[in-house]
Amino acid sequence: MRAVPSAFRNAWSLAWRYGLLPVTGVALGLGLALAAPIAVGAQDPAPVEVDALHRPFDEVLDIYVRDGFVYYNALRGERARLDRYVATLGEVAGVDAWEAPRRLAFWVNAYNAFVLQTIIDRYPIRGKAPQYPTDSIRQISGAFERRQFRAAGRHVTLDQIEHEHVAPLGDARALLALGRGAQGGGRLRSEAYASSRIEAQLAAAAREVVEHRGLVHVDAGAGLLSVTPLFSWREAAFVRTFAEHADGRFASRSPLERAVLALVLPHAVRGEAEFLRQNSFRMQFHDFDWRLNDLATR
Repeated sequence: MRAVPSAFRNAWSLAWRYGLLPVTGVALGLGLALAAPIAVGAQDPAPVEVDALHRPFDEVLDIYVRDGFVYYNALRGERARLDRYVATLGEVAGVDAWEAPRRLAFWVNAYNAFVLQTIIDRYPIRGKAPQYPTDSIRQISGAFERRQFRAAGRHVTLDQIEHEHVAPLGDARALLALGRGAQGGGRLRSEAYASSRIEAQLAAAAREVVEHRGLVHVDAGAGLLSVTPLFSWREAAFVRTFAEHADGRFASRSPLERAVLALVLPHAVRGEAEFLRQNSFRMQFHDFDWRLNDLATR
């Protein structure tokens, strides 16, 4: 959370209102929050200069998102700011002529806002498709491939944003910045992406994927590196961005394995990094966790 006491107070108020905080310690927590400025947290190392277009979305994320999880019930009850922001995205002109960092921030923010809107439109989700959790965004028919939104003067689906607007910009880390409304996706940040510091934000997104045991898990005892299937779903993009940067000792491995290792090794803890450098492990893709990233059920 950024050093914005009013936003912090709002978040605590929303959590209390919607029953997301236990009674014990609430009074103390609120007292401390109201009495002193908030220390800058690890996720947000400095106040962000956000593009004016995305400032309302930045405020939404700051209030309703914590550690990648969302106060969906609270957001649904007070959704006007998100809906207004989504409406403005459809009227933005000239996006294709913008420089790459600004375009990337636009499309990542649009994707994440549309996911939030898709979920609160159906929240609480109670689906019956047996292959997904009952609360999954995948229980919303066509959420990614058919539901259309307006952005930059055109109609797009979530899949179109990812494949036609984010991936072509050539940085696979941006695919890890897309909040898919699922616990198995990249971490949804409590801030909007900003063209002026998107490089630092994407670096953080990549680091957080490695730190998330549900996405990347090293089991030295079993000789195994288990990783999210996101890497295999978007193999071409990850290979293009990372494979050539892999350590030469991995030259005999597949391009995708080299790409994953180039992303993982710089952020792995020392013992795990040493195990991986021995190059005696097997890599596998585990199942994607489609459970909703709902703070109420965390």
